Amino acid sequence: MKKIGISTEYITLGQFLKLAECIGTGGEVKHFLQEKSVRINGEPDNRRGRKLRVGDEIEVEGFGSFSVVIR
Repeated sequence: MKKIGISTEYITLGQFLKLAECIGTGGEVKHFLQEKSVRINGEPDNRRGRKLRVGDEIEVEGFGSFSVVIR
């Protein structure tokens, strides 16, 4: 499981996907979420504005598992 560090209270799913290098730009988020399956803490979710907090675990189809940690 790869760890993605944040220094704020939360990060949106769209921002997270950029940090995790699943997408190159923010403009790709909508299309990416329509094509790939994303599970947050075991539940499917495709809302690019979904707030992720420290301790959340994210599974991205084709990219693996990630966890949000404090940077």
